[in-house]
Order: sequence, then C-alpha cells, then structure tokens
Amino acid sequence: MAAEKTHRIKDLDTLKALGHPLRMKLYRALYMAGTATASQLADQVDEAVSLVSYHLRKLAAHSLIEEAEGGRGDARERWWQAAAATISTKDEDFRDAPERATAHAAVTRMHARQQNELYESYLDTQAAWDDAWRSAAFSSEYLMSLTADELSRLGKELNELVVKWRAHGKAAREAGDTEGRENVAVHMYGFPFRTWSPGGKES
Repeated sequence: MAAEKTHRIKDLDTLKALGHPLRMKLYRALYMAGTATASQLADQVDEAVSLVSYHLRKLAAHSLIEEAEGGRGDARERWWQAAAATISTKDEDFRDAPERATAHAAVTRMHARQQNELYESYLDTQAAWDDAWRSAAFSSEYLMSLTADELSRLGKELNELVVKWRAHGKAAREAGDTEGRENVAVHMYGFPFRTWSPGGKES
C-alpha cells in the first residue's frame, strides 16, 4: 500500500460500493490487519466466507482494495490489502444532483453509526482493559466560534497530526515493535451548528 495515498471518492458507483454496512466493516478490519484473506475476515465479522468473498470482490472492482503482492499462506485464497492509506468523501463532490447528495448523506450517516457502535463496544468492554489503556482513552468535545476557513484549517492541522502518529505506529509494527500495541480508533467531527437564545434569535 502506497504511503499515505488518499483515495477521494467522487463517483456515485464507488460511493455506493463502499456504502454497505458489511463492506465498511470489512474495509476497517482489512485496513487494521494490513493483509488478510476472506476466511480471516469472515472470522472477524462472523459471516460466511462466500459472502465475505463476494463483498471483497465488489470493493476490489472499485479499487478500494487490491490483491496483496507476495501473498503468504494458502495459495488457494487471495490475500487482500487496502488500496490507499485513507478513503475520503466530500459533500462538495456530491451536491450537484439530488440523487448524489442523498446517497452521500446516507453513506455518511451509516459511517457515523458504525463509528458510534465501535465506541460503544469499547465502553461495553472497558472494564476488561488494563488501567493504562483506560487512562489513555479519551473522549472530548470542544465548542468554539470559527469561520468556515478557520474550521477548514483546523481540520487540516488535526489530519496532519493523525497522519504523523499513524505513520509512527505503522513503522513500529513493521519493525517488530508490537508489545503493548493495540488497534486504536480516533474519530473526529468538525461542523457548524446554531443555538437559540431565549428571545428566539439564532446565535
């Protein structure tokens, strides 16, 4: 997988290919594994291998995943990997037609639900993690007054920080530094909202 290659989805067919609950879960599992077969991923998502294979082929058909070079293990199964370090979608790429805007909104909502489910899964099992991990985990909300340009700049700065730490974790794992290392999810949202004053005016 190319270092920090980003696949920005702009066409509706690819968006719809990704916008399936199981495919989103498979992509996330594959990304964290680095490379994996359909059988391995089927165990993670608790689905039949044949079904997982079908959905992996759909993701591959839209260049979201690809066959891994030099696959190891059983030659009867393909080894897959994510085709890019990051997949992104932008509202601005789909607001030109009602069908495209509706599809993008639906996929974005599904992604947000899965992120919330992942965090709730951590909360459900929080007691099973040791004290160091429970102290390290965080959940924060920051409220501020910004312009659209300032919010955009903030998002870019946060992305640069995450990319730095992701590269650090990837390099450490590839160097064999795996002791005490776990999969970690960091979810970020930045969006405008309006509040209402007692007098009924927006602020």
